[in-house]
Amino acid sequence: QVQLVESGGGLVQAGGSLRLSCAASGRTFSNYAMGWFRQAPGKEREFVAAAISWSGGNTYYADSVKGRFTISRDNAKNTVYLQMNSLKPEDTAVYYCAAAFRTTITPMLYRAGSYGYWGQGTQVTVSS
Repeated sequence: QVQLVESGGGLVQAGGSLRLSCAASGRTFSNYAMGWFRQAPGKEREFVAAAISWSGGNTYYADSVKGRFTISRDNAKNTVYLQMNSLKPEDTAVYYCAAAFRTTITPMLYRAGSYGYWGQGTQVTVSS
């Protein structure tokens, strides 16, 4: 089992920044790909970003956040972060942290169904 706890959400004005954190416990953190997803009211959960700690530690982003959001992970602290800059009202959603075992191939990291462990979510609201 992997337990995930997100923090850092809140209310911010458009153009502002927030940093989300996700603390993991229970298994070897470095063996898991870590992802961030978000879900706005009435919409499906969508991929935001993912990071792995093998094969050079690659990161992956949705086109909608590329250049504005940065995912990073600190394996020593068992924590993954999502730095969100230049926030827009359309970024408003509940943000979820998720973990997928390292056998997950890269194309599957974009799919919510590939992740076996999820946090409870943290609300991000961007006002215009």
